[in-house]
Amino acid sequence: MDLREPVIGEPTIPHLVARLTHDARDVARAEIALAKAKAGAAAARYKKAAVLFAAAGVLALAALITLLVGLVLTLMTLIGPGLATLAVVGVVLLAALVLALAGRSRLAAGPSA
Repeated sequence: MDLREPVIGEPTIPHLVARLTHDARDVARAEIALAKAKAGAAAARYKKAAVLFAAAGVLALAALITLLVGLVLTLMTLIGPGLATLAVVGVVLLAALVLALAGRSRLAAGPSA
């Protein structure tokens, strides 16, 4: 029996190398798909948090505008509109704080949030 002849039924070395390269390509494609899926999940989580932070910013800007208008009215009359302005500003800033804390908790909670 010649040792250089392959035994019938066993794959040859070129066949094994071809199968190895094919499997390596499949593994590389699977790893790329996994990385894309992870990146997509992270982007969705950050998008939700960004929306909450944007809403908090809009409400904070509205509070600033309300404060300035109230300050003008207060200086014009030096009477009651100042207390009303403080009440409105307090409520709007409280809502902005709640939205900012919700956004921060979504970032800290992880990908399942």
